[in-house]
Amino acid sequence: MAVLRSLVYAAIFYPMTLLWVIAGLTFALFSRRLTLAVVLSWVEINHWLVTKVLDIQIHVKGEVPTGAHLIAVKHQSMLETMEMVRITNLPVIVIKKELADLPLFGAMTRRYGVIPVERTAGAKALRSLVADGQAAVATGRDIIIYPEGTRVRVGQTPELRSGFAALYRALGLPVVPVAVDSGVLWGRGLIHRSGTVTIKVGETIPVGLKRAELEQRVHAAINALELGAEARA
Repeated sequence: MAVLRSLVYAAIFYPMTLLWVIAGLTFALFSRRLTLAVVLSWVEINHWLVTKVLDIQIHVKGEVPTGAHLIAVKHQSMLETMEMVRITNLPVIVIKKELADLPLFGAMTRRYGVIPVERTAGAKALRSLVADGQAAVATGRDIIIYPEGTRVRVGQTPELRSGFAALYRALGLPVVPVAVDSGVLWGRGLIHRSGTVTIKVGETIPVGLKRAELEQRVHAAINALELGAEARA
């Protein structure tokens, strides 16, 4: 059943995404607000497909507070990248540059609002990350970052990338850590299992912390579901 559900999901989601990208780029010629509306409709339809076709229920524990924040999210699958757009206020998203450079889709992400990071560019990438982050703060939108730098497997708890602490220091925003356990159901392949995914919004971390304390608190908070996830894997 998981195979059938996953194939039906893929058959709908990927052609739908292409249509929504074309629509979003077309609307972007007239109004940025229309582009944002297209993105919101895309993630809402994906949520419907996830819950109704894949039979994956999303349980959100806690709430993302109002006002601009730096939202640090555990990254195990594509699922949370889209769900976080739903449960936050049209966030600017830090993504790897390869995604922002893709034909059509990359152009759409840039229209929506992303901070592309070239992970192999060292200090240059760090300076660009901070500059783009400061520009995003001026819009009043939340900024989502996946501080481990890449998608990780269930049970993996790598150290946070240095760019996260640099962004925190430069932007002066409180951090909202978010833990997920999506990797148990949504692995790296095309087959997704049914069940419940938990998204846990942690306690807001204030500005002004030293790097060691910041990283310790965020690391602990975004990995809060790892023990339970390992047990279910």
